[in-house]
Amino acid sequence: MAAHTLVKAGKKATILEARNRTGGRIHTLYDASFFKKAELGAEFIHGDLPLTLQLLQEAGIPIQPAKLNMWRYHNGKFVQEEEHIPHWDLLMKKLDELNEDMPIATFLDKYFAGEKYEQLKRSVKQFVAGYDTADPANASAFALRAEWQNEDDDAQHRITGGYCALISYLAEYVKAAGNEIKLNVVVKDIHWQAGQVQVITTDDKTYQASQLIIALPLGILQLNEAEGGAIRFHPSLPQHAAAVRQIGFGSIIKILLHFDAPLWEEKTNGEIKDSAFLFTDEAIPTWWTQGNGSPLLTGWLGGNKAYEWRDKSDEEIWQMALQTLSVLFKLDTETLKNRLIAWHVANWTTDPYTRGSYAYDMTGSENARQLLNNPVNNTLFFAGEYLYSGPAMGTVEAALNSGKATANLLSKNCRT
Repeated sequence: MAAHTLVKAGKKATILEARNRTGGRIHTLYDASFFKKAELGAEFIHGDLPLTLQLLQEAGIPIQPAKLNMWRYHNGKFVQEEEHIPHWDLLMKKLDELNEDMPIATFLDKYFAGEKYEQLKRSVKQFVAGYDTADPANASAFALRAEWQNEDDDAQHRITGGYCALISYLAEYVKAAGNEIKLNVVVKDIHWQAGQVQVITTDDKTYQASQLIIALPLGILQLNEAEGGAIRFHPSLPQHAAAVRQIGFGSIIKILLHFDAPLWEEKTNGEIKDSAFLFTDEAIPTWWTQGNGSPLLTGWLGGNKAYEWRDKSDEEIWQMALQTLSVLFKLDTETLKNRLIAWHVANWTTDPYTRGSYAYDMTGSENARQLLNNPVNNTLFFAGEYLYSGPAMGTVEAALNSGKATANLLSKNCRT
């Protein structure tokens, strides 16, 4: 998005991409191992998000509604879950009255002590871990308040051709204007001084420019210099290194299971037929279906649990997913294996070029963001969804906004 914006302004831009593809944590499997337009990363547009929808319209890429019914596995069966969480109105009232930010777990302990609020506390923590992929002990109460006050539950969308259709549109626009996107280019060192940058790759190639946008995931920037995959700055940026650690970065593992048929319809006598979220207290707590008779089931493990599982093999995670489904659908794991056509585990927490999911605010994150959103000597610019401040934090919309804003800032002071 940053390059697209620069090119629109008549500038030249070269993209250095570590992966063998564009998109980062947007990754659509179009026709691989029985997966057709299956999303390993970003999947939903959560709300009528203006920049995302504007770009899709500009590109002529259609979207479709993705309203999912919610079901919870309780006492041995699925029951349709109520939208309303007990004491939710009181929670929002207390959050509105809060004058000093604190972690949401601290807030819950302080204002909702006692057994009568246990369900509320459990639901909030599960939501923060699942939806925001955050640690409730660190996640900002102020940021969550803003998120919950601006939710548009009725506006959920999927991109008909897969999220990578949007990435392809942006990439082709950049290339059509004569700019390069260099794949498999892994950066290890950035040497800089005012008006001059040298980027050194792991195969010791050098790229030079007068200005550089650093559009890396927060998980990469949070690595210590001695860790594998870290990027070193020369001279170093100690204030910026401290600032990136004042913003939370979540953990996520996503599991795709393609069965011979939508067995959740069979096991619920057709009750769960349309697109649906399935919630459970089992090892993998969140699942969703595609609807329209699709046999694809997606598992989602976020927050601290995903971090704890980060070093498990894909095989171990897949086996745990089948054990969870064995309980939910009352089928032994061998039967589930026999009905499974294909599976894929996307462990973004250990992915070498991501190291996590997406950002969430901690107390003090806003000050860190202010520092990082200011260029260093009009030479180094930072961009990423973690630098967005607003209700769409942690989304593709946040990444697009940051890329556009950073490119506009650079454009105003572009040297070449």
